[in-house]
Amino acid sequence: MSQNMNATSKRVMTFLWTILCASVVLHSSSTAQTSRGADIAVVVNADTPVADLSLSDVRKVLLGERQYWNSKLPVVLLIRAPAARERDVVLRVIYQMSEAQFKQYWVAKIFRAEAAAPPRIVYSNDMQFELLTALPGAIAFVDSRNMRPGTKVLRVDGHLPGEKDYPLR
Repeated sequence: MSQNMNATSKRVMTFLWTILCASVVLHSSSTAQTSRGADIAVVVNADTPVADLSLSDVRKVLLGERQYWNSKLPVVLLIRAPAARERDVVLRVIYQMSEAQFKQYWVAKIFRAEAAAPPRIVYSNDMQFELLTALPGAIAFVDSRNMRPGTKVLRVDGHLPGEKDYPLR
């Protein structure tokens, strides 16, 4: 009986080890693809009256320092949920904050009444594009391989995603 149990345990351990190794291989190949990945495009609602922003201006918009595109059109910030690659790039390159610092920043900004609301969290590309096309003044950050009609890609520091000196990678 104990030899039978021992053989079964070995088979189970071998099976689990095989699954673990396979998942590590699969994860590392998908991670390699996304880390090489596409640039992150700054995308706005098609009717937003802007086509080119400096990285500094993008940062002002995201920090809530620039809250209007013009006198009648408010900025509507959309940001992917935690763990999305787009969010990681935005936090690292534009906000220059960790996830905890980002959350603390927006809590403090709202507490001081410097902003009415934090950025809207979007959980998928579909949700993001739906809100981008539906909300005048919306701005979001999208993997440049996932672009869709009805939105406008902004130049950042004069460059579009895919160009040599584009800053959002």
